[in-house]
Amino acid sequence: MSPAPGPAAALRPPSMCPRCQINRVAWVHPRVDYCYDCLPGGPFIAPPCSKCGTSMGYFSQGLCAGCHPGSPQYPGSCRGCLAWGVYRRYNWTCWQCRWWRSHNPEGICDFCGRAARIGERRACRLCLEQARMLQEPGHGLDLAGANKAGHQLFFANMTSARRGAPALSPEQRAPWKRRDKTTVPGADHGVQMTLFDMPPDPEVIAARARLEDRDLTRYCAAIVREHAQRAGWSKRQRNDVTRSLRLLQGFRLSPTAKIRATDVLQLRQYSGNVISTIDVLAAAGLLIEDRPTRIERYFAAKTSTLPPVMKDQLDVWLQVLTNGAHQAPRQIPRDPGTIRAHILGIEPIIHAWAEAGFQSFAEITRADITAALDETRVRRHVAGNGLKSLFTTLKGRRLIFANPTRGMKASPKGSTIPFALDAAVIREELNSPNPVVALAVALVAFHALTKKQLSELRLTDISDGHLVLGTRDIPLAAPVRTRLAAWLDQRNRTWPSSANPHLLINRRTAPRLLPVSRQYPWNGLTLRPQALREDRILHEIHATGGDIRRICDLFGLSVEGATRYLNTVEHPDLTLEGEQVPRT
Repeated sequence: MSPAPGPAAALRPPSMCPRCQINRVAWVHPRVDYCYDCLPGGPFIAPPCSKCGTSMGYFSQGLCAGCHPGSPQYPGSCRGCLAWGVYRRYNWTCWQCRWWRSHNPEGICDFCGRAARIGERRACRLCLEQARMLQEPGHGLDLAGANKAGHQLFFANMTSARRGAPALSPEQRAPWKRRDKTTVPGADHGVQMTLFDMPPDPEVIAARARLEDRDLTRYCAAIVREHAQRAGWSKRQRNDVTRSLRLLQGFRLSPTAKIRATDVLQLRQYSGNVISTIDVLAAAGLLIEDRPTRIERYFAAKTSTLPPVMKDQLDVWLQVLTNGAHQAPRQIPRDPGTIRAHILGIEPIIHAWAEAGFQSFAEITRADITAALDETRVRRHVAGNGLKSLFTTLKGRRLIFANPTRGMKASPKGSTIPFALDAAVIREELNSPNPVVALAVALVAFHALTKKQLSELRLTDISDGHLVLGTRDIPLAAPVRTRLAAWLDQRNRTWPSSANPHLLINRRTAPRLLPVSRQYPWNGLTLRPQALREDRILHEIHATGGDIRRICDLFGLSVEGATRYLNTVEHPDLTLEGEQVPRT
């Protein structure tokens, strides 16, 4: 049996596309000098892989990157030990054989007859590993007996310490092999991919959590103490985080691998602490953040039923909006609020196109866009901006032939008319028995704060009966000060040791330094903060006779934003005859 070189050792990778210098040429025989994205008249959609059938990751010659022998991702066998899972970039050699080749001479193995690198026992590394796998505890290596009936091959870079050898304590190891508390457990040179995804045994995980501290918990112990002291954790919460770290150490196949955030989410089924544990791992530099963002979850919910090609094109657009683009046309990352507005504007239009039979945005014409915008009345401006962003990105990535929105004028912004709320409903919520609800409603009803300002308000922003918001100094109304005192009393009674600097906290944010959600405490209330803010500004504009400068100074509005409320003063549908308020 001769040594097995890499399966693609004799096949050179196809040349790069001369235009983009990113992809390989589409075909070598017959000769095609460009990739499918750069072909004249394109871009064209690459065909599915002729071997595995996948439509993702086309490489060249009708094969994907995982099936083409010239691809850097094509796996093969190790030249030395025949282990499966090595790549061309490492000369078809696993990590152990790289060291073995540099320390042993070439020769003929006495046990398998191969021409390979031979160790001190006249055995190649494959025969030596075979003997180690069959070695019985307390016995030496039987090289002849272990290799008499053939070899059991294995996967590359997965062999660990010698099987059957007794584990050494840290004191018995050589000084240069000892791991102390300052060694980062996640400092790996590489991570072996998982072969099978199998759910862990809950009993085994729980048993491991009861063991003594290991590398992860020892390394994070100081960080846990620091977080507990800074955020005012109770002893119970600190112990919960330590127990969660023990559970996570049991999850990992490698004791030195970093931990994914999605693995931490599995702690819920073991009654573990998720959010605080993620904070500790992030502070320790051991967290791999792989949780989908709020925008990604929102995007997936809105596009899950679209045709595959259309969905793939939308995925490219989302990636450009989220991460920006460094190749022409370049673009900086957009604000999550802007991305959400684009998705909200175009979502009904693209679903209507999908129901009409369109499979790709390359089929959309300017007439289709004009007809869709004509049917969109309330969000016409937002939808127009979203469609322009979408088609500009797709044309720049050569996913469509032409940009149908090029040269189209922007749709005018739509404006709504604010209406006053029922005073009885506001009065009922102002007198709510829940102090945090009463305070939130009072701050918005009297001083027109936004949801964002309310959630980010800090204790230090209020002093001597005044609220400081940026450059604005707002004297608090007497009803607001009364409800503020009631809320602070309840906060001190409920969370006396909380170090959260924000004014509004709840059970979730009290042991942390994060602000509450913008939906807190409005969930379950009949009032919406935006409508309540509009009611306050509308009352002020009518009370002052339309003094727009006063509105801008008092509530921090722009002239354009204040004009929306000014138009209600003399609106013919909102005023009674003879009761118009004169405009100042």
